[in-house]
Order: sequence, then C-alpha cells, then structure tokens
Amino acid sequence: MQIGVVFPQTEIGPDVGAVRAYGQAVEELGYRHVMAFDHVLGADPAVHEGWEGPYDVRTTFHEPMVLFGYLAALTSLELVTSVIILPQRQTALVAKQAAEVDLLSAGRFRLGVGLGWNQVEYEALGQDFGTRGKRVEEQVELMRRLWTEQTVTFDGAFDQVTGAGLAPLPVQRPIPVWFGAQSPAAYRRAGRLADGWFPQMSPGPRLAEAKAMVEEAAARAGRDPAALGMEGRASWRGSAEEVSELAGQWREAGATHLALNTMKAGLGSVDEHLAALESAAEALGLRQG
Repeated sequence: MQIGVVFPQTEIGPDVGAVRAYGQAVEELGYRHVMAFDHVLGADPAVHEGWEGPYDVRTTFHEPMVLFGYLAALTSLELVTSVIILPQRQTALVAKQAAEVDLLSAGRFRLGVGLGWNQVEYEALGQDFGTRGKRVEEQVELMRRLWTEQTVTFDGAFDQVTGAGLAPLPVQRPIPVWFGAQSPAAYRRAGRLADGWFPQMSPGPRLAEAKAMVEEAAARAGRDPAALGMEGRASWRGSAEEVSELAGQWREAGATHLALNTMKAGLGSVDEHLAALESAAEALGLRQG
C-alpha cells in the first residue's frame, strides 16, 4: 500500500516558501505522493444566505495543476488531484493541463475527478450543475482519446472536437483517472470507467458495501475488479499509533493507496504539519520501507 499526504490547502495559504518546504520535506520523510483538493472559487456567505458549505470566499485553495507544475520540479512525488471538479471545467483544457503535468513529472500524475457540490462555482464557470453526472462520463472518454491519439474527432452531447489533438502527448497514455465516489450511482460509475476510486468513509461495513458495488459494476462492464485501485484517507488526530492502526485497517480492506490528512487538526504552521507527518512516518516505518 502506497502512503502519501493530503496537501493542507486551507492552512498553508499563499506562502510559496512553505509550499516548497512542505513538498520537499514529505518526500524526505518517505511519503510517496501528495494529494490536492480543488476549488476555483469560494462563495461569499454574506451574499448567499444560509450558506452551509465547508469552504467559503475566505478559504485558500491553490490551483492543483499549477501547484503540481511547481512541485514536479522540486520533488519526485506522485502528484494526485482528489478531486478536480471536472464537469465545471472545459474538457480539452483539463486534458491539456493534465498532459503537461504528466510530462513535467515524468509520468508521476494521477487525475482524480469528481462532480462537486458547489453550485455557485458552477454558475461562475458557466457550466450546468444539473447535468454534471452525465457530462463527466463523456469527458473521461474524450480525455482518454486526446491523451492517446494524435488527432481526434468527437461528437458528444457536451463536447465537440473536429480533427484536433494535443501536442505533446503525456508520458502515460492514458493518464490514470480515479473517481471520487460517495453514492451508489458514483460507485457504479467508478466501476465502469475509473482506474481507481477514493472512498469517502472509513473501513467497515459501509466501505465493504461500497466496494462491492464498485466491483460488481466493473465486472458487468467486462473489467477486472482486482485491477482497480482504492485510496483511503487517515486523518491526523494527534496519535501516530492511531494512524498506524487505521493504515492497517485500510490495508486489510484492500486499499492500494492511503493519504494522511493533517488538515483541521489544530496545526498552526507548516512546521507543525511536518512534525505530525514525521511522527506518523516513524510509526508507519516509511523510511525503512
């Protein structure tokens, strides 16, 4: 099981030196990948009455593709979006950005995609919130063609491409696409289309039920369920032993990857985040493995 970290988007903020220090330090600690969340815009609660989203206009978010272009030059970490809100973005542009990150990182890129929940963001980016589930399936099909074919003609319900293509193509052809999933429809979509998926729960009966739905959908689509990756998440709550125990539970549940998340743990600086990750790395034996 490959173990990485969740980049603490909302807590490192605009300090470029902290971004650099964080990326280089987590690699030195033995972590294998860095995962970044995605939001282009935050909503202003003063304008949107009754706003209950977990993030708002004051919450900092680096743009993942640009962030990864920077980290690709500084580290050898695998770079993972978890998740890019794909249906609110232009498909060909995401394919181009992903191909560039993959090239700059020498094939160390994994594109996690999801549908999102923020209608304010969809409106501002000029996309239809109501058709996002249908659109994401078409987008993945088109991106995979753009990553593997020099010239593409595609006539879809949402995207049209006539005799056009990307240059340069990515190192990975195609780039692995993983899906965020937290509903039966999303589990079935992941099984049909994804290279892997990100569960939104801890190991236990709910995870087993979701995993069964993913694997059944994969089998029905003529795919090998065992070939799908699964990335769990462990949140830091002050105990390295707790993290190690949870990692064992994810390993037993069949996870191929695990990301340690130090956000919302009361850590006030990049040094505090790194101290927590160092403690966890020792408990997990990362430097030895």
